[in-house]
Amino acid sequence: MARINIFGKAENRLRPVWQASVPDHAIALAWAPDGARLAVAAVSGPVVIFDANTGKPLHQLKGHGFGTAALSWQPNGNLLASVGQDNKVRLWDTASGQEAMALDAGASWAEKVVWHPSGQFLATAAGKKVKVWSAAGELVRELPPQAGTVMDLKWRPGTNHLSLLAYGAVTTYDPLASTDPVKVLAWKGSPLALAWSPDGKILAHGNQDSTVHFWYYDESRDLQMWGYRTKVRELAWEFSSRYLATGGGPVVCIWDCQAGPNGPEGSKPTMLVGHGEESNLTALAYQSRGFLLASAALDGRVILWQPTNRKGAQVGEFQFAGGESSALAWSPDDKSLAAGCGTGAVAVFRAG
Repeated sequence: MARINIFGKAENRLRPVWQASVPDHAIALAWAPDGARLAVAAVSGPVVIFDANTGKPLHQLKGHGFGTAALSWQPNGNLLASVGQDNKVRLWDTASGQEAMALDAGASWAEKVVWHPSGQFLATAAGKKVKVWSAAGELVRELPPQAGTVMDLKWRPGTNHLSLLAYGAVTTYDPLASTDPVKVLAWKGSPLALAWSPDGKILAHGNQDSTVHFWYYDESRDLQMWGYRTKVRELAWEFSSRYLATGGGPVVCIWDCQAGPNGPEGSKPTMLVGHGEESNLTALAYQSRGFLLASAALDGRVILWQPTNRKGAQVGEFQFAGGESSALAWSPDDKSLAAGCGTGAVAVFRAG
């Protein structure tokens, strides 16, 4: 891939509001649906809920005894879901700071949790097993074991379909109706992370072999992009479903999925250079309804980009001291960006 350095000297639009900390490496962030609170998980287990306006800690939850892996806040609700290395899915009442229930994840190491956009159902992945629960904690469906560890799972936008990423395939189910697959997209390889385009038409996954695979879902048509320096775990769609930002090294790579009749195939991506030459990306996050993209990397920097601004795509920057930037999350109204650090530092910014 050829690099295009479009570093800009524009005014810094990433303005710190507050900084705080959790006990150690900040592994996951989750905003309350009203944007008033922010949950931050430390990799050793504890989960801290902060006042998103002031940074004041409101509750410290015990999390998972052997380590917390992921968080998901119930859309339009008050439940925070967490999973970790103790065979449990835990639901927390964020108003009281008390544990509402603990569910059996199905394997000793649970790594993924995601609410359905309705807030009525929750999907969890532990090892080769995926379970779907109601918000009341009732088991709705346990899906058939996958060929390998489930690396990621996402609900297809606008549907009740759940896509599972595991060795050799992306398998989609309608778990509210059946345990039979709706569609299997077979691929010989080890995928790591998946992302649905907001319009639900394209599914992309980053892979162990330093590639990104695109699936045009309805047609089961696929294409692959390669040339990344490292395995690809970082994927973020722009809200119009036109652009996909990817990591896999120190440079943000953006594919135009409307570049031609075959989408990005045969096109040259936009390359955003700003992080250190040997500093691989750790997270990417687009605004849900805007054009700003945030990137985080091992160099401790958080960079704010406006990729379509050719006069200067880099429009903001912040530097954590002494550790990698480890996680990113936009607030529901897209006005605030939260970032975590390997030292346990947490920062919230206004992005304008």
